[in-house]
Amino acid sequence: MSISEPRQARLHRTTSETDITLSLSLDGHGTAQLTSGIGFFDHMLTALAKHGGLDLELDVKGDLHIDGHHTVEDVGIVLGQAFRQAVGDKRGIERFGHALVPLDEALCEAVIDISGRPYLAWNVTFPREKIGEMDTELFEEFFRAFAMSAHVALHLTCKAGTNAHHIAESAFKAFARAVRMAVSVDPRARNAIPSTKGVL
Repeated sequence: MSISEPRQARLHRTTSETDITLSLSLDGHGTAQLTSGIGFFDHMLTALAKHGGLDLELDVKGDLHIDGHHTVEDVGIVLGQAFRQAVGDKRGIERFGHALVPLDEALCEAVIDISGRPYLAWNVTFPREKIGEMDTELFEEFFRAFAMSAHVALHLTCKAGTNAHHIAESAFKAFARAVRMAVSVDPRARNAIPSTKGVL
């Protein structure tokens, strides 16, 4: 995919646990239309779209009568697949992105490499088990599913924080800014693949 082409994707994935329709544009205006069924998760995905410069539409029907695990993990899978499709062959992009974002006492760092090699390093802990109706352990599941499906290396680290809401929001905003940097067009690249191997 040339960087002159629209960098977007639309996917529909159905399993016995979830039914997900997702639309993603990497060159958006930060708009989000979301119905995951989990209020705080929608709040975090809205922050991701806004600070990542992404347009994101998401409709999920999940087995929330069981818990939120399948919904959150499967959204990570579909978002990662859409991201991988939208970024194409990675021609002309910066490839690497990093951000350190505070939210009051919380401070989280995200570093991403759109490398074609999936990996998640997760160093974030929460002082309580739930934020609203969302289990805090599901954030790691979301980011792992995204990294594996998007084929990116992602490091997320919480450097400070005592408020669970602030930590989560700081992590998502840092991730958003790192993504925004990594997918941005490198004016010096001239549509080249950002790797000495010539392929990613």
